[in-house]
Amino acid sequence: MITNISIASVFVKDIDESKRFYTEILGFEAKDDVTMGDYRWCTVIHPSQPELAVNLAIPGPPFSPELVEAMKRAQDDGGLNGLGMNVDDCQKTFEELSAKGVVFLQEPSERPYGVEALCRDNSGNWIVLVEQREYTAADFA
Repeated sequence: MITNISIASVFVKDIDESKRFYTEILGFEAKDDVTMGDYRWCTVIHPSQPELAVNLAIPGPPFSPELVEAMKRAQDDGGLNGLGMNVDDCQKTFEELSAKGVVFLQEPSERPYGVEALCRDNSGNWIVLVEQREYTAADFA
């Protein structure tokens, strides 16, 4: 029986730079960093959710060369999804991350489900930050 999600992967351009971004800018902690032949397994965790590791991976095998090239083009265009993260104060988090040089596509905005901001990591992946609140389907009407 499946009990939880333990790993989420984010495709990055440079593992070392992404590891620094996720730890020094976003507040994650380094977990695994192991090289096995040509493959590097590097994960970070958030201190409040250590059971979920984020794998920082460069597009490559076993994906086809055509898919790898498409993924790299999507990275360059800023068109890959990243992570959704809960925050306790979206405006404050926006200000703190902006001061650290994080590029935001959308400043904090009211939504039926809370306050949301949209930024990119240093590989161009979208990251959504949400200060959640209670909602129902009627809130979207």
